[in-house]
Amino acid sequence: MSDVLRLKRLLLSLADTGLRVGWLSDQLERWPLPQAARLLDELCDENERSDPDAREALLAVALYLVSRAPSEQIDRLRDEAEGRRLLGLARLLRRAPPPVMVDRPATELPVPDYGRGRELTLGERRSLARHPSRRSFDKLLSDPHPLVIRMLLQNPNLTEDDVVRVVARRPARSEAMAEVARSIRWLSRGRVRLAIVLNPGSPPEMAMPLLPICKRTELAEVVRATETSMVLRATAVELLERRPPIRGVDPADAVLQ
Repeated sequence: MSDVLRLKRLLLSLADTGLRVGWLSDQLERWPLPQAARLLDELCDENERSDPDAREALLAVALYLVSRAPSEQIDRLRDEAEGRRLLGLARLLRRAPPPVMVDRPATELPVPDYGRGRELTLGERRSLARHPSRRSFDKLLSDPHPLVIRMLLQNPNLTEDDVVRVVARRPARSEAMAEVARSIRWLSRGRVRLAIVLNPGSPPEMAMPLLPICKRTELAEVVRATETSMVLRATAVELLERRPPIRGVDPADAVLQ
């Protein structure tokens, strides 16, 4: 059995995505850097050939990278990929210019009016985020403080539509997006990931690892999204070109499918 097949089987034997990310984190601390880079590159190659097990396994890798970026370990993996021309892994970790459309820091943004006749303290807003009524959600979703968003992300009444609103907001609130990136529960949702990728204010270390696990139609949407980074769009084109051709479709038109 090949090493990459063993990696896929081990990851997919864990039923929970959070367990997969945790196992992978532990293994990447143990594996020698050349071995880790080679395995992840082979997994990227199989994903680019549309192997469904590789895509599911690579999801755990992408969530790991996004939730822990930036880090020295990721920088070392990137340098290893570039130095050894591991092109699949290099695409997963590709650098891109920082975004232009980013909101001010949370401390400089106004606190929403919660209808109490005064500005609520951070502690009061965090408490409200634990057990909000749906009437409070609009205010909480626009609250600038990342600790309020963190508490809200754990609320069982929060919906996928709510989280998409947080990460799709323009200009992007990078601190709020970072909280979503650390939430395996929500980053496992395809619509949430795509909203991050399509937001021109998303940090590249967050958007780039999510790109290879996009579906073909999602990659085409990224290519058409002229507000996103040129590097991100160019990488989406590369990934589309490496996908197996669709039967009955001219390869030259595949990007548009």
